[in-house]
Amino acid sequence: MTQSIVVQVGQCGNQVGCRFWDLALREHAHINQTGVYDEALSSFFRNVDQRRGGGADTTGGRITSLKARAVLVDMEEGVLGEILQGPLRSLFNSTQLISDVSGSGNNWAVGHHTYGSTYREQIVDQVRKAAEHCDCLQCFFLIHSMGGGTGSGLGTFVLKLLEEEFPEVCRIVTSVYPTAEDDVITSPYNSILAMKELTEHADCVLPVDNQSLVDIVGKIQHMSNTGKPGCTIKKDCTIISGQGGVVKVEKPFDAMNNIVANLLLNITSSARFEGSLNMDLNEIAMNLVPFPRLHYLVPSLTPLYTLADVNVPPRRLKPTLPFVPWNQEGWKTSLCSVPPVCHTHSLLALANNTCVKSTFSELRERFVKLYRRKAHLHHYLAVDGMELAGFNEALSSISDLIEDYTHLESPLMPNAPRLTIAT
Repeated sequence: MTQSIVVQVGQCGNQVGCRFWDLALREHAHINQTGVYDEALSSFFRNVDQRRGGGADTTGGRITSLKARAVLVDMEEGVLGEILQGPLRSLFNSTQLISDVSGSGNNWAVGHHTYGSTYREQIVDQVRKAAEHCDCLQCFFLIHSMGGGTGSGLGTFVLKLLEEEFPEVCRIVTSVYPTAEDDVITSPYNSILAMKELTEHADCVLPVDNQSLVDIVGKIQHMSNTGKPGCTIKKDCTIISGQGGVVKVEKPFDAMNNIVANLLLNITSSARFEGSLNMDLNEIAMNLVPFPRLHYLVPSLTPLYTLADVNVPPRRLKPTLPFVPWNQEGWKTSLCSVPPVCHTHSLLALANNTCVKSTFSELRERFVKLYRRKAHLHHYLAVDGMELAGFNEALSSISDLIEDYTHLESPLMPNAPRLTIAT
């Protein structure tokens, strides 16, 4: 059985991570009712015998104390402090949590250059220790947001560290993108600067639009309050619900964060549980990323809720989308026999298509509006290691990415530059 390590960076990354660990515990407790440490649990958890000083893994026996295979990083103490004081505190040793006090001030350069250089060795040390406890490390999951300073700046710095220290281990990044009405005025700078690093150093990126999360949660909450026939939702079978697991009290944004957490649980279910057609995590990039830079996979997850008075059987997917002519059968299917808690079935689709181009184009437009006026640039250029060329390179990188997607939308366009296929 392979193992994965979760690296959570920034406030958003750690809030999503908290929901991931809580829901993962609920899922494994629902399936593993014997209390025996098994291979499925070993994917994300170590079984530590506290009587032996908490340093030894015990396999094949009963669960003594589970420790998450994780490294938590934030340059503000708030969220990490809550974790150490909350119901999930036993999952982590204090050394797994790396924090500062002042935060990154919504400045990518502070997170990437200032805190990156300051905490480099400490982060590398904790990642190495987590890796040493793995028999077969297969994947790093990095969770962060794009709009703030720590998630975007330090998050992408950590991504480069993972590539340097573990070049053969797959790096899957879950990135939460800000809305156009984001209250962080510098979020376009932070997002575009981070995009350059994601394009160059990630194996796969799962872009999650924050506004889409808001819309989904709002729609489900509206349905649950209407009481109309066919719209009655089972309260205990709603994926976005904060109930269940160890944490009993639902906090603001838990519903939105649960969607992302369940996305990660679904991605890894086939690697953790038995099924008629299992898939290793490294097969995601192998089968869905024909061009190295075009590794942004749009996730879709269903169901997000279960209707109390309607039972809809799952149907087989039928290809209806236009495919590039040189890859008409671009599918990879995995079948897991263990559905999410309270659900009879679940379907996750990861699509590598050109629909992300519009999001990237809108983000570039917001970046350019600020950059033309040189607004707030002095806050970035005052940071050691940050130069104006960094903005130009980031803008060039996103423009090249958008152009690549544009060419793929018109595969028969004459004289279109050829892209290099990943090998």
